[in-house]
Amino acid sequence: MNDPQFLTPDQSLDVDKALLTSSEKFLARLTISSKNLLKIIAQDAGTPIEDLTHQQIIDWFEKDGKIRREQGIDAAVLKW
Repeated sequence: MNDPQFLTPDQSLDVDKALLTSSEKFLARLTISSKNLLKIIAQDAGTPIEDLTHQQIIDWFEKDGKIRREQGIDAAVLKW
């Protein structure tokens, strides 16, 4: 994924249609976005999502942050 969407328009629409409170919708969006990001992290690590360790996730965030600092925001996965 070169330009990942952590929450697709279809996923967002499905959450909007769900009979959930605002807090539940926020948590659902966060959880779906996290799952989508974990897919990217697992792919980069060459491991299934269920085998990712917390340290691999931390390492990935450190690596992406370093890329953002050294190469600019457009080179990083996370655009913040």
